[in-house]
Amino acid sequence: MKSRKLKHTRRRATILTAAAASAVAGAALLPNWNAGASTAAEPQVDAKTKAAFQSLADAVFTDRTNALVDQPRHGGKKALTEGFSGKVELSSDIGRNENAARKQLGDRKNRLASSGEKYSAGSTTVTLDRTDVKGRTAVVAVTENTTLTYAKVTGGEPGTTGFQARHELTFKADKKGSWKLTRIRETGDGYLAINQLARPMTATVAAKTTTTPAAPRAAITKRPPAAPKNLTGGEYDYKAMAAYAEKYWTNYNPAYPNFNGAGAGGDCTNFVSQSLKAGGWKHAPGYVYDYTRWFGTADIQSHSFIGVNEWSWFAQNSKRTTSLANVYQLDVGDVLQVDFNKDGSKDHTMIVTSRRNGVPYLTYHSTNTLRRSVTSIISSYPNAAYYAYRT
Repeated sequence: MKSRKLKHTRRRATILTAAAASAVAGAALLPNWNAGASTAAEPQVDAKTKAAFQSLADAVFTDRTNALVDQPRHGGKKALTEGFSGKVELSSDIGRNENAARKQLGDRKNRLASSGEKYSAGSTTVTLDRTDVKGRTAVVAVTENTTLTYAKVTGGEPGTTGFQARHELTFKADKKGSWKLTRIRETGDGYLAINQLARPMTATVAAKTTTTPAAPRAAITKRPPAAPKNLTGGEYDYKAMAAYAEKYWTNYNPAYPNFNGAGAGGDCTNFVSQSLKAGGWKHAPGYVYDYTRWFGTADIQSHSFIGVNEWSWFAQNSKRTTSLANVYQLDVGDVLQVDFNKDGSKDHTMIVTSRRNGVPYLTYHSTNTLRRSVTSIISSYPNAAYYAYRT
C-alpha cells in the first residue's frame, strides 16, 4: 500500500459437507419468512435475513474455491449459488460476474496443473462480521477462511494451503422485501488469495530513479540451476523463522503492532521481519527513518522493519541477504518481494516456510496465507516483477 508515504504491502473440495450444504440451502429457501415488508415500507433485516446473507456469501466463495479443485464440481451439479432464489439471491450482473470468475479460476486450475500443482479438496467457511443497513441497502462485512488440500502429484507437496480474506457485500431490497446481492468488494489488502481474481493491472511505467540499493529481478522459469542452502548449523535458524511464520500467519503476535486496517499500510513486511528476528536477525538500532537501521518492538519500529522497499534497502546494504537469480531457488527462511505493476516500487513481502521437490511455499500477512506455492503466485501475477533474497 502507498499509505503513510510508506508501503508495507499493496494488497496486501470436496464440496461442503452434507450438513453445511443443507444449512446453505435452508437459509436461502426458507418458506414464508419475512425478509421485510411487502409494501413500500423500508425492509427490516432480522436474524433470518442475516443468516441468508451469510449463506449466500458462503456459497459464492465456496463456488470460487471449488473451481480450483481437480474434480467435477458437485458431481456435475450446478453451482451452489444457483440454488438461491426468492428473498435473497444474486443480481443478474453479479451472477454473470461470478460465472466469469469461476471460468477464470478454472483456467487458473488448468495452468497450475500444467505446472505440476493440483488441489484434491477444498473447504470454505464464511462468517458474518457486521451488517449495516440504510434504507433498502445492506452492507455486509464477512471473513472468508479457505483451506485447499494439495494433491500428491509428485509426492512431496505440503498437506494444505490456506488463507483468510475479508470482503464487503452490498445487498439491495425491492419494494416486496426481496434482497439481491449487487456488489462484492475486497477489503483490506485483497487480491492475494488463491481463489481471488488478480487485481487489474495498470499500465507498466518506467522504473523510478533512486539512489538506494536496487535489487536485481529474479526469473520465474522452472528448473533453474541449483542454489543449495545450509538450513542448520549456521548463523541463523531458518527452521525457527518458518515455525514463527506458520504459528502467527492468522493469529497475530500481540507483542507487535498490527498494521492491517484502514490507513495502516498492511502488515506483510512487519510479519516477515518478525519471522527473521525469531530466527536470529539482530536489531540494528538507530533513527527510524534511516534505512541502514533495523529494529522492531511493541513500541517502536524502524521503517526498514515494516516497509517493503525500506526492508529491501536495509537487507542489501547490511549484506544480510544476497539476491537469487530465480524464484525457484528460494529456500526456507528466504524472502520474496513483488512489484505488481513494474513501476520500480515493490509492493508485497513474503517468507518461504517450506520447500518441496524444488518448489518454494510462501507464508504471508495482509491476505493471511499459509504455504502458497510460488507457482500459484506466478499463475496469478505472471507479468509482475519478482525479487528473491537469500537470507
